[in-house]
Amino acid sequence: MFRKLSRLIPVAALVLAACAPTTGADVAERRVAALPEALPPMNTFGQARAQAPSRSNSSIAADFLDLSFQMESGRLIERMSRFEGPVTVAITGSVPASMSADLDQLLARLRSEAGISITRVSSDASITIETMPRARMQRVVPQAACFVVPRVSSWAEFRRNRSGGTLDWTTLDTRERVAVFIPSDVAPQEMRDCLHEEIAQALGPLNDLYRLSDSVFNDDNFNAVLTGFDMLILRAYYDDELQSGLTRGEVAARLPGILSRLNPRGGSAQGGGRGSQTPRPWISAIETALGPGSSDNARIAAAERAVRLARNQNWNDTRTAFAYFALGRLTLSRDVEASIQAFQQASVLFDRVAPGGIQSAHVDMQLAAFALSAGQVDEALTLTARAMPAATRAQNASLLSTLMMIRAEALEDAGRPSEARSVRLDSLAWGRYGFGGQSAVGARLTEVAALSPGQ
Repeated sequence: MFRKLSRLIPVAALVLAACAPTTGADVAERRVAALPEALPPMNTFGQARAQAPSRSNSSIAADFLDLSFQMESGRLIERMSRFEGPVTVAITGSVPASMSADLDQLLARLRSEAGISITRVSSDASITIETMPRARMQRVVPQAACFVVPRVSSWAEFRRNRSGGTLDWTTLDTRERVAVFIPSDVAPQEMRDCLHEEIAQALGPLNDLYRLSDSVFNDDNFNAVLTGFDMLILRAYYDDELQSGLTRGEVAARLPGILSRLNPRGGSAQGGGRGSQTPRPWISAIETALGPGSSDNARIAAAERAVRLARNQNWNDTRTAFAYFALGRLTLSRDVEASIQAFQQASVLFDRVAPGGIQSAHVDMQLAAFALSAGQVDEALTLTARAMPAATRAQNASLLSTLMMIRAEALEDAGRPSEARSVRLDSLAWGRYGFGGQSAVGARLTEVAALSPGQ
């Protein structure tokens, strides 16, 4: 399974420079000077506090089956596979301190929330995480930000077994050895995101579903840290009533009892209902819109096609909103008014399906950037204040840092320099985790500063 590079960085974080007004060199120079020679200590998140899913167990059961018995490509998985017995995890290669701490936090959550017997060891592990420079990894797998494969424990083994059926997940009887490959020279948040997604798929479901608003098992990548829904799925996946080798029908027969026991509140919940399948043409349109290799015109046309297809399906979930979000991102440098309208439409839909969620926070960041650029200081302050709690809950430091940078500029323009300095300093501490080194943090600070017309 591959975490796609084109959608790894939160999509909202890629477009700020495009919506910046034309400014003189003095603005950029003044703002760059505000970056201290030494950044403040890096902020990190504590243990996540995941909320239990609110929809019905029947809906969750349908999601479980679609996640577990199909690959992202659409290929069917005939029989369930998982690790049988305790699971061990080891890291090889260059291991930054933040990555080691994030892994320990993740394993603690998997033990306490998913009930999986999983521990860290120094070698000979069930799941081996190997880190390497991104350029080395992408010489072999160009479009992968990180990925997981079965039946091997090292990069060398992966290279030797790329041809043939060794790495085919659909042929597994049980899982015994799995390798996760993560770049070592990226921002701490990027490494953590890879840990959560790839270890979750090393352990459990191999599919992603665009209809899920509260899961890392979704290629929209809004959620990057395992959610309460994800932990429930993994807990059910490793329940004693299931085991490797079961068919979809056999698992479906046992799931109602399992979920009733693990998630009693889901028996009376009314939310959800069986989610519709996502047609391949819509997936292809989104992949064209957000992926590499297409012209700007082709990508915009693909996003427009995704919006039309979503509307024709009468979807009442996040897929229609995500199509509008993609369209807003892509039209930003071509048609600002169309971009704003697309983001506003995405905001309405996200607020309806996942009120106060991370999706809305991403849209609010975009709209706050527009407001700052237009000199609408109060609107920028309102939008950033609304979005920051969701970014914090989702543990998205890059989004949180960007929101704080926008807020600091708005405070500066509002004549509140002391508050601006305090917020900007916090933004740099979160930026160290979200963006990485000083140059990356400084580049984002400069992009945001260029939005302000008040200089």
